[in-house]
Amino acid sequence: MTKRPTIAIIGAKGIPFVYSGYETFVRELSLRLAKRYELHVYCHRGLFSSRPAYWNGVRLHYLPAVESKYFTHVTAGVVSTLHALLNNYDIYFYLNSANGPFGLILKCFGKRTVLNTDGMEWKRPQLHGPAAAYYRWASARGTRHFQTLVSDSKAMADVYEKEFQAPSEVIAYGADIDVKSSDSEIDRYGLVKNGYYLVVGRLIPDNNAELIIEGVRRSGSKRKLVIVGDLLFDDPYVRAIRRHSSGDVILTGFVRDREALRGLYRGAFAYLHGHEFGGTNPALLEALASGCCAMALDTPFNREVLSGEEFGMLFDKDPGSLARLIRRAENDSQAVKHYRDLAASRIESQYTWEKIASQYDELFQRLLSTGRR
Repeated sequence: MTKRPTIAIIGAKGIPFVYSGYETFVRELSLRLAKRYELHVYCHRGLFSSRPAYWNGVRLHYLPAVESKYFTHVTAGVVSTLHALLNNYDIYFYLNSANGPFGLILKCFGKRTVLNTDGMEWKRPQLHGPAAAYYRWASARGTRHFQTLVSDSKAMADVYEKEFQAPSEVIAYGADIDVKSSDSEIDRYGLVKNGYYLVVGRLIPDNNAELIIEGVRRSGSKRKLVIVGDLLFDDPYVRAIRRHSSGDVILTGFVRDREALRGLYRGAFAYLHGHEFGGTNPALLEALASGCCAMALDTPFNREVLSGEEFGMLFDKDPGSLARLIRRAENDSQAVKHYRDLAASRIESQYTWEKIASQYDELFQRLLSTGRR
């Protein structure tokens, strides 16, 4: 029996933990590549009460990390890198440019390395001062020391080319159209289908939840606003958002049941997307895969996913702009239906997990055969 190449995947919280795009990405990639590669996924020990050694054929390693706003990625990266080096994998695949400095250690040992850069972390408002400086420094180090960079959108690849003069492979995230849905969360909060707007994402400033809340309220809409998301640690911004919770704004926290989350997407009148500094965002792809009418903040990344306004509507970073867009949508049901009808076709043509997994498979095979960027 031919031995499968070994790949370490470092930088996510772990699987099957459901928290953000990286965890979804690792799960979906693992399900599709586990038969071809021996995958080793590094998990944050403190987040798992149950710690099975394997998940769907993927080897799981549970290591300690400091679960805090600023130190999670770095502490997990240090411990995971040391452990991974001892296991001598064929490829070291890192997620998040916070892990950029570890590329130098791997480079010194002659390892094959890939870094998925994620977003412009150094511009996120919650990472000001030393934290922002670290992220920019770490991102720069990653471009120097990792053999191959992967950006999840053409727009993000352009950022890395401009900021660091570093080329990237462009491989997006994916979504799955054929996910069953459940109305459990709709029933839990007494919602009516088409009677609410939906937001899904971490409660961080650059996802613009406050702007969206104000925009919905200014619009005069009678529909509720449902916000799915939270953080794993206490944060002043999260506390500020929670103060908005009322009859018209419902904060659910995390929804870890995939079918229940898909039900919330499918029941929404429209999905509101305020993410500002990431690339191809998983929540926006999930909205399209669910057949939502997507209304997104006008950024290069969201424009790329929606192909301008071919597959969704755009609003400016101003509550008044969103309010006007909501009023327009509520007065034009045909436009909403038009975007709903088109939504899934965008995923089918560009963002299926099968396509994404195939692109990573090609990248890994190229690295195994040449070991070069």
